Amino acid sequence: MNDETENEEIKETEEDPWAEAMDEQAESEAAGFENLEDDASSSSESEINLDVILDVPVDISMEIGRTKLSIRNLLKLNQGSVIELDRLAGEPMDVLVNGTLIAHGEVVVVNDKFGIRLTDVISPIERINKL
Repeated sequence: MNDETENEEIKETEEDPWAEAMDEQAESEAAGFENLEDDASSSSESEINLDVILDVPVDISMEIGRTKLSIRNLLKLNQGSVIELDRLAGEPMDVLVNGTLIAHGEVVVVNDKFGIRLTDVISPIERINKL
């Protein structure tokens, strides 16, 4: 390389600071990731091992309703106060897993403990639409 060619290259990179990064990206794209695509398609054909996540704990909660209160009204609450919720009596409860609605159900009592009987399970497509 002669000095003029070097000076031109230095000027080009000084004028466009992204030129070098773009060149590197083009080189990495040229290297290709065809093997990754092949691996992905072959892994979808093989069995998916769910045993890895089966022991991961999640929080399940049941919600009978919600409301909003000002701090003034919150401070006025005492024993025997009644808070009006946004649900009607008899409406199904929400079943939440890690804060995400997954089902609706009704309260049951089994062996002196509260439980919930699922009446409607939210489909994965409906859950995605609500996001």
